[in-house]
Amino acid sequence: MKCIMVIPSYWGREKSTGVKEGDITYDHPTALDEKGTLSRCLESLRVLKDRDFTLVIIGAATSPDISRRVEERIADTIKSVHTGLRTFLFSHSHLEKIHKIAGRREFFHLLQLKGYSPIRNLCLLCGEIFQAEAVIFIDDDEVFEDPHFLKKAKEFIGRKVNGKEIKAVAGYYLQPDGDYHLKKEVKPWMVYWDNLERMNEAFHKVIGKEPRLKETPFVFGGNMVIHRDLYRAVPFDPNVPRGEDIDYLMNARMFGFHFFLDNQLSIKHLPPPNPNPTWLQLRKDIHRFVFEREKLNSQRKLPGITLVTAEEFDPYPGAFLKEDLQERVYKSNQLLAMEYLLGGDGKGCQEALNNIMEVKRARPEFNPFENLLSLQKRWQALMSYLAKPEIHSRVRKIWGEG
Repeated sequence: MKCIMVIPSYWGREKSTGVKEGDITYDHPTALDEKGTLSRCLESLRVLKDRDFTLVIIGAATSPDISRRVEERIADTIKSVHTGLRTFLFSHSHLEKIHKIAGRREFFHLLQLKGYSPIRNLCLLCGEIFQAEAVIFIDDDEVFEDPHFLKKAKEFIGRKVNGKEIKAVAGYYLQPDGDYHLKKEVKPWMVYWDNLERMNEAFHKVIGKEPRLKETPFVFGGNMVIHRDLYRAVPFDPNVPRGEDIDYLMNARMFGFHFFLDNQLSIKHLPPPNPNPTWLQLRKDIHRFVFEREKLNSQRKLPGITLVTAEEFDPYPGAFLKEDLQERVYKSNQLLAMEYLLGGDGKGCQEALNNIMEVKRARPEFNPFENLLSLQKRWQALMSYLAKPEIHSRVRKIWGEG
């Protein structure tokens, strides 16, 4: 099976400069004057016994004015780590050339190095560019420990298991202590925003039990395998600011594709600390869940569309896609505001209270389901366009091939 592994890497300004107004926000971008996590991830690839794949690193900068330096830093990192793998860099200069080849204006917004969902779409795009039967998604804050990871990643994809076609396989993360459960101090405000508890409940039911391969309501964006039939048909939704992996699972299910979790496909997850304050992390989750709930509620019967419900995603993320979302937001942020107040953080207190209004502000002015239908049609048109021999040849010449 011809497959590629795609690893996005996010980079920001020097640590001494920090974040400037207008910079794209990621959870933990690597500062230009720091080593970061990419080299550690690349070095860990040496443990893999199956090395029959092409490696693609996608380099993303938090601002256009540092894109050239980011691209140079990532290129230097790739050169310094001798993985022995056929490796390509896809960054801002390469995207500019693809924009010129694509030409058509309706394709431009689908091809962006800005935000998690658009960058995930570039991962799918690489599948078409490198003519892969499957795309393996990895993040640069992970390390490989299982020598048979690739064998397991390719074992089920594209096959039929118990009469079901497997077009998407999800793995899972091992925490620094080697366990898959999330461990975090539980604070009073989390009683009403119990995502940690619901996630661990879901992990126990899906990861912790047999059979090895089973349908899953969640997916980890840094450990999943997408078959060509799926990546050509369904894109990530650029309107989702975070949680794009589970949103993609939802989109795929609407178009008749199902994700199956393999409870033997694990990777060690070693992310740096998230620098964003709690109130901001919570606000991003509020926007994500409000949007996804609206997408579910706006579905309508159409040929080729499978109607899905929040209950199908229980216990996580389904618990946050139901009618009590407003109540969860209200009660949890009241308690979070009190926590900030008692700690002497007036700004944090006010921002937590501001979160209460985010349910209303987060509701999209457009119909999310109809927008997904339109997005999917344009994505399929883009895939068909890039698959044309003359266009595909021009695109491959960007990397000196074709």
